[in-house]
Amino acid sequence: MALFAVTIRYTDDVDRLTETRPLHREYCKGLLDAGKIQQSGPFVEGGGALLVYEVADRAELDEILANDPYTRNGVIAESDIHEWNVVFSRV
Repeated sequence: MALFAVTIRYTDDVDRLTETRPLHREYCKGLLDAGKIQQSGPFVEGGGALLVYEVADRAELDEILANDPYTRNGVIAESDIHEWNVVFSRV
């Protein structure tokens, strides 16, 4: 399994974000229940979020991201994806 840290920046379309958020959270809850998301949530100052995924490989992550309602509904303006080597963790 591989860990990936994904940061996303939302578009400026607040209405689209607000409308899509419940679908995105439902999708993420399913991924959490399946063990695919370790942690996720929006930045306190707004504008984006951080999600930490545990998946088989980058191909699986790309499929998960492509099916996210935020992606499908054009909420994400940009994202940064980094495979992550955790050295220390309380989790």
